[in-house]
Amino acid sequence: MLSLTLELVKNNPKRSNADCLKPFAPSEVKKVRAFHESMWGYYHATPLRELKNLAAWLGVKSIFVKDESSRFNLQSFKALGGSFAIASYLAKKCACPLDFDKLTYESVQEKVGNITFATTTDGNHGRGVAWTARILGFPSVVYMPKGSAQERVDNIRREGAAVKVTELNYDDTVRLLAKDAQQNGWVVIQDTAWPEYEEIPLWIMQGYSTMAEEALEKIPIAPTHVFAQAGVGSMAAAVQAVVANRHYRKEPAFIILEAAEANCFYRSMSQGVPVSVKGDLNTIMAGLACGEVNPLAWEIISNYSAFCLSCHDDVAALGMRLWGNPLGDDSKITAGESGAIGGGVIGLLDKYHNLKTDMGINKDSVLLFFNTEGDTVPKNYLDIVWGGKIPCDFRSDV
Repeated sequence: MLSLTLELVKNNPKRSNADCLKPFAPSEVKKVRAFHESMWGYYHATPLRELKNLAAWLGVKSIFVKDESSRFNLQSFKALGGSFAIASYLAKKCACPLDFDKLTYESVQEKVGNITFATTTDGNHGRGVAWTARILGFPSVVYMPKGSAQERVDNIRREGAAVKVTELNYDDTVRLLAKDAQQNGWVVIQDTAWPEYEEIPLWIMQGYSTMAEEALEKIPIAPTHVFAQAGVGSMAAAVQAVVANRHYRKEPAFIILEAAEANCFYRSMSQGVPVSVKGDLNTIMAGLACGEVNPLAWEIISNYSAFCLSCHDDVAALGMRLWGNPLGDDSKITAGESGAIGGGVIGLLDKYHNLKTDMGINKDSVLLFFNTEGDTVPKNYLDIVWGGKIPCDFRSDV
């Protein structure tokens, strides 16, 4: 039996840099949403699910889950970022409107010439980039770190991308792709930034704002706590920025969720400066296996987020089972390993009741979570949910 571990670090957000929120102002979020809505035949808002029975079990007012398992039929939110970044790049290059229909014209390809889009991924982001490139008529190249699941590799290849699996971890694979892209003239669509490479990562982050805006416009009551997963932190920072720009009467507590083997935000919050995690980053949460923070994301998260939870793999496994086997008439949620981490936290807050107290969760709390992916590797999902792989005990010893 694995020992369950949830480690909490409290941040002291200064809210001293309002400029980092400007790309996620309501007017900017509206533009991003308008682009996604122009993707006729592809775009549909994903559901916000209320889990009333689970809320009663935990002893809180409400639990809501934004379920991204059906997004674009790709089982992940990631294509929101990749599609907006590629569209923004093309629109800027050919001086045409940021509209999906207009970007599919042959004249656009004639203006921009031969472009190959390239990225590094653990699975979902690369699939979204390859999918967008394909439907807009461009080739793509995707690099993946060692240990990438064959099913994720195959899914990306089915979108027409050339895929290379390296012998490096995620962060080193990002560096390798950047080097090869420079040599080959590829356009890098990466969701993390580095010196002189910030515009495209910011577009990706803005793309994620559609998911946050959909959730916040549907939730019937203001959330008191918002939980979001972080790999490099782009999605979490985008959600945090959209939440902060809502200017709720009482600011919701924002909690970052990380894989313990790649907990760069947990360590960074602990020390007050960006800290990297080295090594193989072995975790079932492949989408969170990133050891270096996106500096654009860090600026937002360090200034506005309240807590970070570092979670071992058994937390994610519990979440997959918890959301996949709902209480009463609550909706079933099919969540992959990276998507389910929030469900595991819910299941453990009774056992780790001190964390519940530390985060100010009580009978009046309204909790918002994001299921960021479906069962992108069905075999792994069944091994955990049906086969009992990575067992855990959620019960309190008290």
